[in-house]
Amino acid sequence: MNYHQSRYDEPLIFEIEEGEPIKVPNYPIKDNMIPKNLKRKGLDIPTLSEESVVRHYTRLSQMNYGIDTGFYPLGSCTMKYNRKVMEEIAGWREVTNVHPYQDDAAVQGSLEIMYRLQRMLCEIGGVDAVTLQPAAGAQGEFTGLLITRAYHELNGEKRNEVILPDSSHGTNPASAVMAGYDVVEIPSKAGCVDLEALSSAVSKDTAVLMLTNPNLLGLFEKDVVRISKLLHDHGALLYYDGANLNAIMGITTPGKMDFDIVHFNLHKTFGTPHGGGGPGGGPLGVKKHLEKFLPIPSVEYNGSKYHLDYDRSHSIGKIKGFYGNFNVLVKAYVYIKLMGSDGLKEVTERAVLNANYLKARLEKHFDIPFKNHRKHEFVVDGSKLKERGLRTLDLAKRLLDYGFHAPTIYFPHLVEEAMMIEPTETESKETLDDFVDAMIKILNEDVELVKNAPYNTSVRRVSEVEAARNLILSMRMYEK
Repeated sequence: MNYHQSRYDEPLIFEIEEGEPIKVPNYPIKDNMIPKNLKRKGLDIPTLSEESVVRHYTRLSQMNYGIDTGFYPLGSCTMKYNRKVMEEIAGWREVTNVHPYQDDAAVQGSLEIMYRLQRMLCEIGGVDAVTLQPAAGAQGEFTGLLITRAYHELNGEKRNEVILPDSSHGTNPASAVMAGYDVVEIPSKAGCVDLEALSSAVSKDTAVLMLTNPNLLGLFEKDVVRISKLLHDHGALLYYDGANLNAIMGITTPGKMDFDIVHFNLHKTFGTPHGGGGPGGGPLGVKKHLEKFLPIPSVEYNGSKYHLDYDRSHSIGKIKGFYGNFNVLVKAYVYIKLMGSDGLKEVTERAVLNANYLKARLEKHFDIPFKNHRKHEFVVDGSKLKERGLRTLDLAKRLLDYGFHAPTIYFPHLVEEAMMIEPTETESKETLDDFVDAMIKILNEDVELVKNAPYNTSVRRVSEVEAARNLILSMRMYEK
């Protein structure tokens, strides 16, 4: 691929001069309503033609890299192509014009979509009940941990420990600490949970084990049933991090593995947009014995109409405003309806096939620890690059020049100079071959050439240290 990203010296839209700015007057507000330092003296809106506005934002988009322009092999993130029909339907006025304060009778169609999505996710996850409220996977984790605490407290127990494998998903420890738990990390053995270490760690203080299966190395935790029995025998719960659900969907379920709590990443598994700070979706499913703790309200159907049920005396309460990010939920609903059960199973089969094809091609040129068959992703050890004075970071930057986003690097920490690669099911064999060819070509390029990459992007290599130390997070910070 002959890849060159657009590069414009594009000003901020407020810096484009094309006529006098529109002066918007302040509306009278009571003095005690807004602090003085937050009150605006006026709002200058630039008077620009449609042509100027369209060109401005089109140029900015051409300076970005996105899933519509190229391959995103970000391991664990499951960056799959988002179908445009989902965006179209989510933009219908029947979706965008509803208001959360409307009476149930006026939004029966919206409630039906939410109810049906709940039931679909129950089937896919092997659980009994689902809440759609969490706005992201991490918030789903936090919700699950609050439910865990409520469950144990109702049983008269104050358990304060969450067990995590060293291959756990990155948000797990953060969620556990935010929920007020102490984290107990256990080591892996041959890439999977060490049963002896787990047995030593489980105690009367253990509230829950958070586990991703398959894990971040792409390995299936074959002892998951034994793990579940061990936790349950000690009165603890088992939490399924849905980060890698794309690897088992339609083949098996977390419920069959005896997990008590499951979160779903709509952006990873069901094709809704991923990241960017926008609205997301992280629904949470539970088995029957935890249903009464779910956030309120739940969406229910009484045989004649759909309604919001607030009558849950043991609920942990709300964890997000209203009922979830409805626009995102609609996209996931459309995705599941389009795919059907056979299609969801094919997603898994194709994702696993793509990952193992990439692994088979790359293992001739890179060290790949743990030779087992993989599921949806695998981790490459790039430590041999050091022999040439290079690092994984250099290879990742150079990949941008070939039109490929880099894989996840330096995670998980179990592998030195790690590159975690996940192709998803949406990429063609031709794309995968081009990616491998670029990886191999970089291995044979001049060291200094690779060290100073990228060259073909709108922005050259930035100082990551400076970027971390000198944060520019707002317009005001930029102006200063």
